Formats: sequence, structure tokens, C-alpha cells
Amino acid sequence: MKKGLTQAVLVAGAISVAAAFAPTAAKAADIPCSTAKLIVPWGAGGGTDVLFRIFAETANKQGANPQIQVVNMGGQGGNKGAKEARKAKADGCTLFAIHQSALTSNLTGRVDFTWDAFEPVAMLTRTPLIVGANPDVPYNNTTEMVANAKSRPGELLTGGTLGSTSHFFFLLIEDATGVKLKHISYDGTRQRMTALLAKTIEIGEINLASAKKYIQTNELKALGISTTERHPDIPDVATLKEQGIDLIYGTDRGIMLPKGTSKAVVQHYIDIMGKVANDPGYKKSIENKGSSVEYMYGDAYAKYFDETFTKWKAIAKKVGVYKGK
Repeated sequence: MKKGLTQAVLVAGAISVAAAFAPTAAKAADIPCSTAKLIVPWGAGGGTDVLFRIFAETANKQGANPQIQVVNMGGQGGNKGAKEARKAKADGCTLFAIHQSALTSNLTGRVDFTWDAFEPVAMLTRTPLIVGANPDVPYNNTTEMVANAKSRPGELLTGGTLGSTSHFFFLLIEDATGVKLKHISYDGTRQRMTALLAKTIEIGEINLASAKKYIQTNELKALGISTTERHPDIPDVATLKEQGIDLIYGTDRGIMLPKGTSKAVVQHYIDIMGKVANDPGYKKSIENKGSSVEYMYGDAYAKYFDETFTKWKAIAKKVGVYKGK
């Protein structure tokens, strides 16, 4: 996938969204704290945590006011932190790290709210997903994995986080290939990788942000990647499309604020995030973690979530997991 400021790629197609850097806010924001907490609704050490810590460190070095502190709040597949952020005071002192789990958790009925319960600020990064496997499985790519799964329907142990993007990823693979997997739920990326490394499960969603070293040392197998083109860090791993699975997928991470936050405060953080997204050192650090900088802000970011939700709702209904309200 092309790195840099690119179009937003969705599961069921692609849409182009303008992503120029935002102008400086005309009205100064009044934020009553010297340090704002950024709620990351996943545990420390996972892909989401790693990437948002790079963001916070860069923003703070650039003189962000208030300074930004990552606060991990794992549990409930990301929903514990989402609930906390949703009820936070809309004064600019609490930010929320978000990705498409805010959609899948609603679509699968785990929570009765979704992205529009917050004020969109900006998207920062995209991380392609990889079908990972423990090294003892008898298959080396997704073509062989699909054949194996078809030979024993409902038996191939598959790790994901129920109602989140990692779960949805394999539901889409099931839909595209006709296989039936046995889904085992883990609370986040770190727990899922631990299960793969311990050979408790056969396959699970992994990403380069947290699993690159395990792939390179052959402690985990990478069976296929969800990008349009092969990734330069793992060029021997074929894309899903190359292997006959018509699926392009990525985890798109960004930041939102509690509902009702003033336009001046939203713009204040758009300015901070735009400055970070344009920082060469930040871009390099993100790329070193197997992701790319994908900056999209304000109304364009809201449109991205609205259109993605509509597309994914149709998919959830098709594969029979829709329980939304």
C-alpha cells in the first residue's frame, strides 16, 4: 500500500477523501488542564498502544498544550475505555483513541453506541492486517489454510476479539472463502499473540506494529496480508487478493473527543495532529512499525466513518452477525 497521505481504503471498495492540513483556529481554545489524557482502550504493548504512544511523544516534543498522556484502559474488547471516554467532560482534557472496533462493537450488539457518540478530530494511521499462525500448523499461506479449514469445518481455532476488527476480519474471510472457523475471543492484540506463540490457537489476526520481530524470527507464520500490494518489510508474504481472497482491510486509527466539545477545542487538536502527521520523524517511526500515516480530519473524517459504517452494516447482515440497534 502506498505510504503517506492517501485515500481511505474500505473493505467493500474505496473512496477518496481530501486530507489537506488544517488551518489554524481563528478562536483560541480554552482547555482547563496542563495535561490531557488520551484514553487508549487496549492494553499496553499492543499495536494500538504502540502507535498512539509515538503520536503522544511527538506531539509533546512539538510543544502541544496541553501535553498529552496515554492512559491504557483495556477490557471488553475496547468498549470499557470507549464507555469511559463517552461520559468524560467535554472540555478538551480527555481524548479517545479510536478505530473501526467502534463500528463492529455496535454492529455485533456489544454496545448501543458507535462513532457518532463522539466528536471526530482526525485519523492518523493505517495498519494492514495479517493472517498469523503458530509455527507448527501444517500450512504456510492462506490458500493452504483455507483448504485445511474446509477439510474440518468449524474446528480450526481462530483468535480474535469478539465484536472487534480482528473478529470481523475472519468473518469476512469466512464469507469470501466459504470456510467455517472456530472463533476464540481474546481481549486484545497482545493476548492473541501470546496464544499464538503458546500454540493455544492455530491462527489469529496480527500486524507488523506488534508482530514484526516474531515473523522475522519465524516464531510466527504470516500466511497473507490484507494490502493491495505486498509489504516491503515482508515481501515474501502474498496478499490475500493474490491468493484468491477478495479482501482489502486495514485498522485505521485516529482520535475523537467527547460529544459536545466546542469547535474551537476540536480545531485546536486538529492543528496539533496535523503538525504531528507532517513530521518526518513521526512518519518514519510509524512506517517502522509496519503502518502508514493517513491524515484525515474534521468533516472528512466523519464522512469516512459514516460511509464505512453503512458498508460494514451490510456486510454484518450478510454474514449473519448483525445485532445492532
